[in-house]
This record gives sequence, structure tokens and C-alpha cells, in this order.
Amino acid sequence: MKILVLNSGSSSVKYKLIDLQGSKADTMAEGGVEKIGLPGGFLKFKRADGSKEIVELGLIDHNEAVKAILSNLTDPKEGCIKSYNEIDAVGHRVVHGGEKFSQSVLIDDAVKAKIRECYDIAPLHNPANMTGIDAITAILPDVPQVGVFDTAFHQTMPAKAYMYALPYKYYEEDGVRRYGFHGTSHRYVSGRVCEFLGVDVNKQRIITCHIGNGASMAAVVGGKCVDTSMGLTPVEGLMMGTRVGDVDPGALTYLMTKHKLSAEQLQNIINKESGVLGVSGVSSDMREIEAAVEAGNERARLALDMYMLRITKYIGAYAAEMGGVDIIVFTGGVGENQAGLRADVCSTLDFIGVDIDKAVNAVTRGTETVISSADSKVKVVVIPTDEELMIARDTEALVKK
Repeated sequence: MKILVLNSGSSSVKYKLIDLQGSKADTMAEGGVEKIGLPGGFLKFKRADGSKEIVELGLIDHNEAVKAILSNLTDPKEGCIKSYNEIDAVGHRVVHGGEKFSQSVLIDDAVKAKIRECYDIAPLHNPANMTGIDAITAILPDVPQVGVFDTAFHQTMPAKAYMYALPYKYYEEDGVRRYGFHGTSHRYVSGRVCEFLGVDVNKQRIITCHIGNGASMAAVVGGKCVDTSMGLTPVEGLMMGTRVGDVDPGALTYLMTKHKLSAEQLQNIINKESGVLGVSGVSSDMREIEAAVEAGNERARLALDMYMLRITKYIGAYAAEMGGVDIIVFTGGVGENQAGLRADVCSTLDFIGVDIDKAVNAVTRGTETVISSADSKVKVVVIPTDEELMIARDTEALVKK
């Protein structure tokens, strides 16, 4: 079954065409359209030989972006399919499902309406996700579509984990609670690590660390999420590339009053000007931060120390919450590739039985690898995430029902 996976953002549409044949998955094509709605929009894609190509598109909207993707997939020279008819289904990443979706679903008019009902709690994401759904509906009206929600995996959290200590009416009337994000990634790596280690997922206590420019963690018991670090929005939790993470709300109201900031201005500060970038003043990219640290930049050192401490604190908290931990998984761009960060995060976790194999960890980048020592009581593993494959698998399962 050939499944087109779309991840539609406010100014971009990323895609993968995946051919599923039983347990095998072949990525036939991948790329994305960027700068949608801006001058100089372009399509970037990867060829089968690994080379990359850029096609200038000019000023386009999401509908035209999806058309450009489909045109490239069927191009006589660059394409991998002869016609749109070869696309059996389309799977969409949808960021926020609120309490409305605890699993992936076939998209129909009722589902679209529920996605739109979540616009107010995900104004930057859900409307953009819907543009991709609407574009496919217009261009390929007979092709089944599936919505895979970032929040769905976390719907198994108990109320004591997802509730905020605000007046209860704000939960009842406005849905204010912790929802969590990166759920598709947490679900994939928590399942995949058990396959990789040959253990029963139903008997494991797992901490999944999705560490990238956006970062979150989850506590997973028996394959189900019991807690996660992100909240109502993706701002809560870990310190991130440009997001503030956990912060005293009183500090925010203080700054709003002192500097006469609007809600929009504050949103920009906590989403785009904070985190590693805000503290270091250097960059949101951890590679550049590590280079600055080596050059003696003290603020970069502070940012890196804060970043790692947050991760370590959440690991400790989740280990306590679950009554122990059997497996710790690192994934995401930073988690998969930054050996120094993994080593530093785990350096103080010997009290829960973590012992890193420093030599193995040092050479591990983007591969499925056990980086803990033979004597470690906790398995520490790097598992590259594959959200697109998870979306494709869910899409296949629902379409075949």
C-alpha cells in the first residue's frame, strides 16, 4: 500500500511517500515545500540516490504546494509513480486533538469539525494542519485520509498527571489541562525499543526523551503514557531551542505589567526568544552552543548546563513516579546525535542504576544502539524516531478495516 504522509505547517508542507508491504516499509520519496505564502517559495526533495534538488515555485498557497508535491511525485523524470491513482491513502500529522481523539481516525466531515474545535487551543498548528487535509480533499477527493494526533498517545494519563491546580471550572469550561505533544514519536520509540531489546513492552517502565529544537519527555508504563512534560501547549516542560519550558507564571505576569507587554508579545517571547537562544544569546542549535562552550563562552555554558539539568530532573521525577525505570530512550535530533549531552545527562543517574558505556556512546549517532554498560541496571538506548512510519502504519490499519 502506497501512503502519502503529510505534515502541514503554517508556511511549509513536509511529505514522505511510503510503500508498505507487510512488515517492510520503503520510502519512495521525501521532501517538502517551504516559504508558503511568502515570495520565493520552493520545493526541496531527495532523489533515490540521496542527492537533493530544489524547484522554485514563487508565491504559492497550501493548495498549490500540495499540487506541486503531487506533480513532482508523478513527474516523468523525477517522480516515482505514474499517476495519482497509485496513492492508496494519505496520513496527516495533526498537532492537537484535545480530549476528542485518543487514537488515529479516518477523516470525515465530523472529524474535520472536531479538529476545528481545537483551533483555540492550538492556533498556530491545527489551522495549518487543516490546510493540508483540505488540499487533499480538493485534489484527491476519493482518496481516504487519516488524522494522526500528537496528543493522542498521552490521553492515557490519569487526571492527577494532566490536571493543573487552577479553578476546576477552567478545565470544565475551557479544556485547560496538560495534553502533551510529540506523542507519535513517544509511541514509536517506546514500542520500537522493546522490539530492539527483545522484551515485553507490557512489563517495562520506560522514559522516552524526545530531545530536539522542540523537546519533551514521557513516562510510559506497560506501553501506555502516564505522564509527559509538555502541557496545554508545547511551551511547558523542558528548556528548548527557543521555548522557555517550565517557568514561574508569576514571572510572566510581572514582565507583562513592568514592560506593558501584550499577550501576543509575551507569546513571541516564550516561544521564539527564550530557551537556549535566549539564555546563550548565541543560537538555538546545540551544535553551535557546544562550539561556543569550547570557545569559552560562559553564557553558552550556562544554557547547556540548564538544558541538561532539566532533562535529568524529569528523568529523576519520572523514575520516582513509576517506582523505578527499566529503559531510558534518547531520540530526536539532539538525543540521537549529541553524545556529550547524553553522557552528561546520565552522569548523575547512578543512584537509579544507570551506567553509560562511554566508548560506545561517544561513537553513536543516529543508530539504534544500547549505550549503557553490561553492568547497568537500566538499559539506556538510542532509537531514531520515525513519526512518518508510525503515521503510515496507522493509516494502513484504518484504511484496511
